[in-house]
Amino acid sequence: MSIFLPSNSSSVHRGFSLLELLVVVAIIGLLVSYVGPRLFGQVAKSEREAARTQLDAFAKALTAYRLDTGAFPAAEAGLDALTTRPANNTKWRGPYLQKAAPLDPWGRPYLYEMAGSEATVKTLGKDGKPGGQDDDADLALSP
Repeated sequence: MSIFLPSNSSSVHRGFSLLELLVVVAIIGLLVSYVGPRLFGQVAKSEREAARTQLDAFAKALTAYRLDTGAFPAAEAGLDALTTRPANNTKWRGPYLQKAAPLDPWGRPYLYEMAGSEATVKTLGKDGKPGGQDDDADLALSP
């Protein structure tokens, strides 16, 4: 039994050396360290924009509710009054939102507050605590 080995050196396959692989991995690591923070910065920016858009939708729905009923929903009814008729409210012509109020981009419910006759909808930002700066800053809107 004989083993046939090609005599032509052009048909011999050559792999990558360990040094070449390490250089490629190092380049990929540098690219990730440069692009990664920029990518995560865009994610934070888009979360804040989504929160602003949702707050604007709540403000418009609350304004329509007030025009129909003469007042903003009571604090106890909260944002649920925009999708479900509050008890003893004969002027309600909703729903004012297509679906129940969504969670904020960080997974927490929006806060609805009444101060006198003024309503405010807000989110506490990424950290979920009052105050803060940048991504952790509160966002609020009054219709």
